Order: sequence, then C-alpha cells, then structure tokens
Amino acid sequence: MTRSIVRLDGVRLALFSDTYPPQMNGVSRTLERLVAAARDRGAAVRVFTTTDPALQHHDVDETRWNSVPFWAYPQVRLAAPRVMAARDALRAWKPSLVHVATEFGVGLAGRSAARALGVPLVTSYHTSFSAYAEFYRLGALAPLGWKYFRWFHAAAARTFTPTEAIRAEVQAHGFRHVGVWGRGVDGERFDPAFRSLEWRRHLGIADDAMVVLYVGRIAREKGLEHALRAMRQLAIAAPSIRFVMVGDGPYEAELRAAAPLNVIFTGRLDGIALSTAYASGDVFLFPSVTDTFGNVLLEAMASGLVVVSADAGNTRELVGRDRGLIVRVEQPTAIADALRALEADRGRHAAICSSAESWARQRTWPQVWNGLFGEYLQVISARAASS
Repeated sequence: MTRSIVRLDGVRLALFSDTYPPQMNGVSRTLERLVAAARDRGAAVRVFTTTDPALQHHDVDETRWNSVPFWAYPQVRLAAPRVMAARDALRAWKPSLVHVATEFGVGLAGRSAARALGVPLVTSYHTSFSAYAEFYRLGALAPLGWKYFRWFHAAAARTFTPTEAIRAEVQAHGFRHVGVWGRGVDGERFDPAFRSLEWRRHLGIADDAMVVLYVGRIAREKGLEHALRAMRQLAIAAPSIRFVMVGDGPYEAELRAAAPLNVIFTGRLDGIALSTAYASGDVFLFPSVTDTFGNVLLEAMASGLVVVSADAGNTRELVGRDRGLIVRVEQPTAIADALRALEADRGRHAAICSSAESWARQRTWPQVWNGLFGEYLQVISARAASS
C-alpha cells in the first residue's frame, strides 16, 4: 500500500543555517535535501546562510551574509548575527514557519527575528555538544555551553534531534518539546550493484582482499587516529586488509604523513564515483564518537557493507545487534580484532550485510519527510489556533 505524501502547499519556509552547500558536511547535505523536498511538496523556501568563496552563483531564494573562516576550522564559516536584517527580510517575505538549524550567528538572527515577528519557530540540534566538549577537553565549559543551548532551543515550538539517543541526551539537559527528525538513504544511489573490481584494481587492491572503507570529513574529531593505529597492527598481521579513506579535511595532511602502506587516500568523491567506492568496499569503519547521526552509516549499509562503529549511543541505535559490530575504538586492538574476525568468517560477514542492507532500505527519504513535514504543519496549525 502506498503511503500518502504530506504536502506543504502554501507553506512559506525560512531556513537559517550557518552551514549550507557548497560547504560539505552531513548537516549541509541534509539541509540541501530538506530544501529540495519542501519545494517538491509545494512549499516556497528561502535560505539564509553564509557566503562561501567556492560559490560563483547562488539560488535567487538564498540570502548569504558575509562570513569569515573559523580560525580553528577553516572549512566552517562564521557570520555576525544580523538581527535587524533578518527581521526586515522576514517582515517582507512573510514566512509561515522559520526553521533554525544552527546556534551561531545566522541561527541567532533567525531565532531573534522569528520571535520578534511572532512567526512559528522550530529548531534542530545537529551537534553532540557533550561529545565535542569531552573530545576537545572543554569539560569546564560544559555547564555554560548547555545553558546557552537550552536557552537557544527553548524559544522553539519543536526542537528536532536525529536519533532517540540524542533526544534523551538533550532532554536530560532540560530541553523541551523535542522530536526526532531521522535520516534516510537513497537506495538508487547506494546499492551493491555499483561494486567494481576494476575500481579496486585501479587502487592496487587484490580481488580477494578485504577493503575497509571510511567516507567523510577527515577531521580530528572523527577518531581516525585510532583507525590508523589499528591499520599499523594489521599491516603485518593481516596484509590482505586494506583501508581506503574517501574525503578531505583539515586533518588530511597529518594523517597522510602518519599512514602505513596499507592505507589509501582517494580525496573527495561525488556522484557515481562515490556510489562505486561504497559498493566496492567490504567493511565500513566509523570511529567517530562525536557525530549525532552519521548519514554515511545508512549509505554504507545500503551499499552492502558491514559497519564497524564506535561504542556511542547514536551509533548503537543505528547499527543495533545484528547490523554491524560495536567496538571500543580508543583501543586499536579491538578494531583490528573485529576486522580480522570478519575476514576469517565470510559467512558471518554476509549475514550481517544482508540484515543491514534490508534495514537501511526501509529508511527512505519520503518516509523521513512525511514525519518532519507533518510536524511542521502541526506547529503552524497550533500557532494559528492560538492567535
């Protein structure tokens, strides 16, 4: 039976985010999908975000505010909170809903403008603050940070988190009106049918080798140094296991310099090249404990890979008991042992692949948008009823 499609005919959505394409990260990719899906279902959408030097032309329905690279992470751009400009723009455009996706300059302006004009406001929480605070040893600042995030999101009629685990985390810190906006996977783009021995051979990988894949930003908070330590162990103990890293980022040069010979860097891939890379691997290694979701996990599962992931609440929720392996990634031997066990037991590998692929393919984007857009309409209706 075909499920009905939740439409947004007549809705005027204003999206505020400090990250948006051409910036490449999980949040920007998801927001780009959100905009396309909302427009496809009848909404008018205006995006407020930062400038980017890589962008030559932008959509006429995008407003980009001058920004500068964040000194600690140049791929992230920061803009001043232009509150009056946001207020004037919303007053003229007359949105029926404001969605603020980030808590920084652009997001602050959107939050303030929506409240001042009485426009229904929803927010989303994309960054695990507690995990980042622990990773960067900012524990002393954690109480102040949570106070700020709690204040920021308290203005919203709904705050969306990507998983139940993150919802429980933020509720424990006093967030209210929290919902789950999950993620989906495009089963046509990510499919085992894209597997290519030629792609593997081009990288110098034997047909019978086990390819361990990572896809994503190459950044310190992704836990990739643990993966390299495990690969150093396997370079001698299991030379038929190769590690392929797909992506780029601020940590890439340092990792390249430290990588053993069984590690291959491809740089960033898109389109068919990315689909081929996923499907041509055998195992997907996800050592990050800071991600709130990890869209790449679904993409890897749908592509027919076994996921070996960090022992964190959000990844445990996605990987489950029969869809991959959970390891203590800070112990490189645990990673190495898990990979060797999968190489030795191809029957177990195949069983996990089948279970994971089947589960991932049920997480469709149309289903995700039905849930989110249904929440949008409830928030709009509730405000109209109270006016």
